[in-house]
Amino acid sequence: MLARDERRFRVADQDGDSMATREELTAFLHPEEFPHMRDIVIAETLEDLDKNKDGYVQVDEYIADLYSAEPGEEEPAWVQTEREQFRDFRDLNKDGRLDGSEVGHWVLPPAQDQPLVEANHLLHESDTDKDGRLSKAEILSNWNMFVGSQATNYGEDLTRHHDEL
Repeated sequence: MLARDERRFRVADQDGDSMATREELTAFLHPEEFPHMRDIVIAETLEDLDKNKDGYVQVDEYIADLYSAEPGEEEPAWVQTEREQFRDFRDLNKDGRLDGSEVGHWVLPPAQDQPLVEANHLLHESDTDKDGRLSKAEILSNWNMFVGSQATNYGEDLTRHHDEL
């Protein structure tokens, strides 16, 4: 653990003075929050999960980190779902294992503009005439989608007057 912490500290210590500023200490303690720490997060995740030390995470290593079966115990359905997640979404190049790039995509996914994702979802689900715009009738006919949406502050914004509607 000491060698691992020293390696992480060297990456966090951006000015190389072997003393941690508040920012460097925060990067050391929460590396997933700092872009310059990305490679160390990926390396540590690979080291933790790669039990056979081949440089990759196989599906069984991935599952072993989530679930440990008791002898004679049937595997729960959620474990099968995780196997499918591994196959369908984690193993991007479909070679049956995760390399460093795939581990990075999993543990530090690319940032998404969540409000844009939600707005596109609402448009896709509610734009019945597929004109790329929502009419008042389309919104009202699919009101439950909007009331349950973070994009409308869970329906609260629908009670205010909007000129665009």
